[in-house]
Amino acid sequence: MQISKPRVSRTHQVVAAVIGNALEWYDFIVYGFLASIIARQFFPSQDEYASLLMALATFGVGFFMRPVGGVLLGIYADRKGRKAAMQLIIRLMTVSIALIAFAPNYAAIGMGAPLLIVVARMLQGFATGGEYASATAFLVESAPAHRKGLYGSWQLVGQCLAVFGGAAMVALVTHFFSPETLDLWGWRVPFVLGLLIGPVGLWIRRHMEDPEEFIEARKQATGPAPGLMGVLREHRRSILVCMGLACGATVSFYVVLVNMPTFAHKSLGLPLDQVLMVQMFAVALMTVVIPLSGLLSDRLGRRPVLMAFTLAFFVMVYPLYVWVAAAPSIERLLVMQVMLCTAIGGFFGPAPTALAEQFPIEVRSTGVSVAYNVAVMVFGGFAPLIVTWLTKVLGTPVAPSFYVLFACVLTLLGTYCMREAPRLKKPLPFSSEVKP
Repeated sequence: MQISKPRVSRTHQVVAAVIGNALEWYDFIVYGFLASIIARQFFPSQDEYASLLMALATFGVGFFMRPVGGVLLGIYADRKGRKAAMQLIIRLMTVSIALIAFAPNYAAIGMGAPLLIVVARMLQGFATGGEYASATAFLVESAPAHRKGLYGSWQLVGQCLAVFGGAAMVALVTHFFSPETLDLWGWRVPFVLGLLIGPVGLWIRRHMEDPEEFIEARKQATGPAPGLMGVLREHRRSILVCMGLACGATVSFYVVLVNMPTFAHKSLGLPLDQVLMVQMFAVALMTVVIPLSGLLSDRLGRRPVLMAFTLAFFVMVYPLYVWVAAAPSIERLLVMQVMLCTAIGGFFGPAPTALAEQFPIEVRSTGVSVAYNVAVMVFGGFAPLIVTWLTKVLGTPVAPSFYVLFACVLTLLGTYCMREAPRLKKPLPFSSEVKP
């Protein structure tokens, strides 16, 4: 008598998917906050500003590697399985963090030091490119038929927790270590602690299983999954729709969350430590809103929830920027961030599942990877540059809101054109088809 292997619990599946995304964003935030120290250690220059620019340029290298990693790892996930791809991705992420954590500085090995950092950022960008789509497909396909919005939302909950944890870790080391100790070895501590996540994540992902929906779709397939050209040829509309959906999400994230501390401190003159506290509260609020809006989309549909929160954000963003710029204060900034982050969290909740539902299972990881990573590279990777340029050219501190409004228009267009999956109250037989 053959005893069948018990299925892994859905809780385990969710944790396995979220942990890699958390590691990715933890590394992202820590590097960004410690860029000035990394610049001195690995990119020494007589001009401190030039040194910092080199460190930030190396940081940006990861964005150019994301589409490459997204395509190759997306195809790998569609052909070899979600589990195989997600195990490979977390190995690559662990290696990239280890390279940064233990890399000798410029004083020790000369030009080899910045080269190690460049390789680490390229590897991290490559792995990150495949993580979002593979983990999103895995979560949506692991979910009960009537809870796909909720399960998909955990992808972005992991991002928020990682951003919160990364900011908190950097704040702790900068508070407890002297500037000399921080320069000497203290800056490595957040990376070493992040490195510990890698083996844990790999162990968890080793014990996960490919979703039944994916296994069933592969059984029904008559041949191998289409390659990149096949996806581009047969799913152009879905790719463009997903790029529109991802545009608003990535621009709002970088402008309202990542760039806001610099904006509030440099342009509005608010104390940086208090601004960071506001940001941590805003991220905590988003972490609560995201799964609630994902669950709401299971009841009302993806389009109504995405449209409502995007419209709310579109209507609020410019007046709030004007209001805070007219009389800058921490209290006004807090009100602004609470309102905007509630709207962003409301959009983030259904977004991963909505992206996944635009593609059939057999090409889902590849399709989402292409659309998401190109949108992130073009609209998100250049967001800090664009908003800084707009502020300089237009001569107004509310200029960042104009770029956000442009991104919202693209997202509203993508939301209007997206395919809406049927809302289900109970599981139905598996199907790999996406019906128009």
